[in-house]
Formats: sequence, structure tokens, C-alpha cells
Amino acid sequence: MNHTLRTVSRRTALSSIALALAATHAGTGWTADAWPNKTVRIIVPFAPGGGADSSARVLAEVLAPKLGQSVIVENRPGAGSAIGVMAAAQSKDGHTLLMGSNSMVINPVLNPSISYDVARDFDAVGMVSAQPLVLVVPAASKLTSFAELVAEAKARPGTLTAGNSGNGTLAHLTAELFAIQTQTAITSVPYKGESALVPDLIGGLVSCGFLNLPSVIAHIRSGRLRALAVSSPAPVAALPGVPTLRSLGQPSLEVQGWAALVAPKGTIPKEGLARLETLLTQALATDAVKTRFASLSVEPVASGRDATAQYLKDEGTRWQQVIKARGIKADS
Repeated sequence: MNHTLRTVSRRTALSSIALALAATHAGTGWTADAWPNKTVRIIVPFAPGGGADSSARVLAEVLAPKLGQSVIVENRPGAGSAIGVMAAAQSKDGHTLLMGSNSMVINPVLNPSISYDVARDFDAVGMVSAQPLVLVVPAASKLTSFAELVAEAKARPGTLTAGNSGNGTLAHLTAELFAIQTQTAITSVPYKGESALVPDLIGGLVSCGFLNLPSVIAHIRSGRLRALAVSSPAPVAALPGVPTLRSLGQPSLEVQGWAALVAPKGTIPKEGLARLETLLTQALATDAVKTRFASLSVEPVASGRDATAQYLKDEGTRWQQVIKARGIKADS
């Protein structure tokens, strides 16, 4: 047998072995390069303790046994989440995920120096959770309804102040959107986080604010703040009697603080993304996760990869329009 025939025979034999192995493992979900094959990391671009961080830790605990690998949460805060998002975008290890939020689509519009692009640099896995904003005023305020707030803003342009958790945050942009939709002039007052804002809001140093539910619910229940409306699609069970902005004729003010799981573009095989999508959807439907999320004042939101990718695109477009219309710039 000459050399050429020996080579062909060897290749044929190797192909036959590969086919036999494939047949042996058919239907078992086994592949030679099954994903994941090492620890999975979820980057959270915020400090520990917040909603995104807590949601990520709940999912890490639930997903780890399903994936057959450890799942760890790594906090990379800074620059309004841009540091963590860019770190995730640049990761090429094939086992990194990002718990993204509203800021990941807002920051590139707000600050042109930010180099990442959500659609270009990330593959969507699925939505994770949503959380409404609550429009609140001090308990001592004479304003007792959304209509009264709008009427006051129209009667005294620029005198009402809306406190927010920082320039370019969701609370800030929602107040600016409020001004656009109601055709009023209202002065935005940025703070370094909601923890700094809430005492001044309770004390009446600012007129109102769109704040995250967990930050204000205790103060609403204690009577120190008054809730005028919620930004969620449906009423919030924890705030009985508080109307939605949609029900008040303001559907464009339906705003959610959301979290979504994404992966650096092209780093996880399609089969791995599909598996993650399925496991995430299943996890969000369990009573255990629903209960844990309820304790965080967030609701699980299941959405497939394509729908999530479209939602992220739509959110980016929405806030781009607000930022441009109001001439909002990043802090220098």
C-alpha cells in the first residue's frame, strides 16, 4: 500500500470514530466543546448591595447547578456603570456575562467618548427584571395628585424642582421626559445618589422626584413622602391606590428600571446562548426566584434573545431623543 492510500485510510478511520462517538452521545446534550466548561462570571457594573447586584446573586445561585459550573458575581463599579460594561465588552474568555441596566444604553449617548456599542459588542441572553419609578413629593407638599403637579409646573415655570440621583441617570431623564410630555418647565437638581436625595426630598428642599421603589417605599408607608404615580405598566401591589402614569394619560412616561443578561459578542457559542436563554427563562418562572425578587421590590421579566436585543435598541433610541432634545451633557 503506498503512502497516499495509507493517509486516506487513516482519515477514513478517524472519521468513522468521530461519527461513532457522535452517535453514542446523540440525544444526551453532550458535545466535545460543551459550554460552559469552567466557572462563569457575571459582571455587575455597580457596587454590591443594589438591585442589579442582588438579582445577579440570586441568578448565580440558581443557574450554577443547572450549568454544572460555579457562577460568580464580580462587581466593577464606576463611571455610571461604564467601567464594568466596557470590562465585559473586552472580555474574550468565553465565560463572562454582564448584568446590564438602563445605564448601559444611556451612557454611550450621554458621553461620546465611551467606546462600546450595545448592539455591536453584546449578544442578548434575556431580560431579568423590571422595577418602577415612583413620582413622589414631600408629605407637607400641597400637591396631592399628578394633575396638580402639572398645573403647578405650568403656573410657575421653572420654580418646581425635581431631585434625581445624578446627571444622566434614569431618574433625571424621566423628569426631563416629564417636562417634554407635559410641556412644562421644571428644574432638575442632581444629587450623588438616592441616599443623598431622599432626606432633602422628605425635608421639602426639592419639590418632587422620580425614585426607585425600594428607596422610597418605607417613607411612603411612614407618611414622610406622598406617592402621586408609578411608572410601571400595571399598578404596584405594594402601593395600593397609587395610579400608573399610563392610566393618567401619560403612556410615554411608562419607564422601568430594568436588568438584562448579555454576553460579549461572539464569545459564547450559539448553543450555549440558547441554553442560557432557556435556563434563565425557567429560573425566572420559579416560585423561589419570584419570592427573592419580590423581597428586592423587582419583578422577574422573561424575554427571549431577539426580543431583548430589540428592547435594548429601542431603549437606546428613546433616551437618545430625550438627551438631544434637552441638551443634556455628561459631567466633565
